[in-house]
Amino acid sequence: MTGRSRTRLDRLRASLGIAQLALQQIEDDLSADDVDARELAAILRELQEDTDVPGGLFPALAQLVSTAARRAEHIEPDRDGDASCPLHETAALITDNAGMRLIWAARALHPQGGN
Repeated sequence: MTGRSRTRLDRLRASLGIAQLALQQIEDDLSADDVDARELAAILRELQEDTDVPGGLFPALAQLVSTAARRAEHIEPDRDGDASCPLHETAALITDNAGMRLIWAARALHPQGGN
């Protein structure tokens, strides 16, 4: 591993630590006794499709995994898809499966939508 790789991994670890703190705050908010069905539905919608920033948490995660997949396509030995295909499938599952399930749960909690 080169010095540049170590620096990149250090930045990644720091970024993941920040993200984990932010996710812990969301988890704490979700655990609050006064969260009702309407607010929980709104929170779930935000995770899938943030209204302030294009995308949401799940689309951002899918994009991150897709970026890794595209990189893997270029560095895979034999370009056989052993690494990139599972990564592309993971990105699709995040968006199509997990993301849609969040939307379904939000609709079940508050069918009218909106906040």
